Amino acid sequence: MYSDRKIAFEKLLTAGTIAVIFAVWFTATGFGWVDPKLVPPPRSVWSAFLDIAQNGYRNHTLFQHIGASLGRLLTAFLLAAAAAVPLGLASGFHSGIRAALEPVVEFYRPLPPLAYYTILVLWLGIEDQSKVALLFLACFAPIYVSCVSAVLKINEDYLNCAYAAGASRWQVFVHVVFPACLPDVLTGLRTALGVGYTTLVSAEMVAATSGLGWMVLDASRILRSDITFLGIILMGITGILMDRGLRLLERGLVPWKGKE
Repeated sequence: MYSDRKIAFEKLLTAGTIAVIFAVWFTATGFGWVDPKLVPPPRSVWSAFLDIAQNGYRNHTLFQHIGASLGRLLTAFLLAAAAAVPLGLASGFHSGIRAALEPVVEFYRPLPPLAYYTILVLWLGIEDQSKVALLFLACFAPIYVSCVSAVLKINEDYLNCAYAAGASRWQVFVHVVFPACLPDVLTGLRTALGVGYTTLVSAEMVAATSGLGWMVLDASRILRSDITFLGIILMGITGILMDRGLRLLERGLVPWKGKE
């Protein structure tokens, strides 16, 4: 009973926060407290949505813009997950692998994406390959770091018990290390998805003609703040939906998380 009331209260708080944000937005624009060129009223953003949904933007439909961005992001994210999860777990489990890979990851991880994007464009061209590569690098580091950290914090007693029971090194990795790391691995995936989405605008700055990030940048150049706000809102909504998908996956794979 107490848990149900707590969940209901938290949902009420969430709805209240959203309502307050919209109320402030309506009030500030309705009374003219802000320049509509900088902060458009909600009705202008809604009108822009209806117009782009019906007529498209710059020769592409709204769904084509959303699909282009999500296609680049999800391709890079899946490739990064496929590479970073095994490499991160192996690095945490074997110090030699960690010593070989960690300098490279730690070198590029703090670099701003635009710092090396020009190099990727020179190497891979201005098409989607360079954009996917940029997003891949943005997603790879947080997944790798979370996997390494997850392995290193495993209680050594678990490993010693498995070895004492006659398990091989591979069996220990598969049946002890991997299940113990799953919660942190999924958290790293969620973090990487967010980092990749924040890098999406940078990826679509060069020679792109479609995508939500490109649409936001193009609209800002012609002072169409209503389209800029619309693009940002759509990016936020799609980001929330993808994160919810990962959270549902997390509940299915690690139902014990938070219940120790």
